[in-house]
Amino acid sequence: MSILDQMRGGIVVSCQPVDHGPMDQPHIVAAMAQAAVAGGAKAVRIEGADKVWATRPHISVPIIGIVKRDLPDSDVRITPYLEDVEALADAGADVIAYDGTNRPRPLSTSELAVAITALGKLPMADCSSLVDAERAVTEGAQILGSTLSGYVDAPTATDEDMPDYFMVRQLKQLGLFTMAEGRYSSPDRVREGFVHGADAVTVGTALTRLEIMTSWFCAEAPNG
Repeated sequence: MSILDQMRGGIVVSCQPVDHGPMDQPHIVAAMAQAAVAGGAKAVRIEGADKVWATRPHISVPIIGIVKRDLPDSDVRITPYLEDVEALADAGADVIAYDGTNRPRPLSTSELAVAITALGKLPMADCSSLVDAERAVTEGAQILGSTLSGYVDAPTATDEDMPDYFMVRQLKQLGLFTMAEGRYSSPDRVREGFVHGADAVTVGTALTRLEIMTSWFCAEAPNG
């Protein structure tokens, strides 16, 4: 079964703890991934080659790998360098996601997609708009994600706190595997993502960022 077929119709859990928080450690991320798979996740998304290394021996489902960087001269954060691609491939990622936006960056989206493919991995373009996705298709991406909707330009959704279902429909029309991602914080939202055409839906904060989820509940308490 292909990587895409393994993920199709399922949930991807983004095992990315709060940066520099107490759970932001490779062995804890590996445990998160195992727990997600035990609950039925069809794939996981993991930041950092060290965390992919720690996780790969323990799960058989696909791993979507990324590297996040804060660059001094670019707003691009997701897998900006060729060395990031190579490190993730070596660590065992099956899919490598990269920022698919048209912004100043150290390496073009085309170069990233070509490099990922050359290493035998599937390129996933994290897009902010239909324009990003259309370009990604021509450059060889195999997965289109709505990941960056609302982070670069105004979201195409009418409510910025809701998933961008409209963008999911747009991406689906391009004919590639469509990943709904961003603000899928409840089962109802996940269900809607599939209704609007997603091949898979990524859930992150609601499952793996305990500090943020705890704060949501505490906000409703009298002494929260």
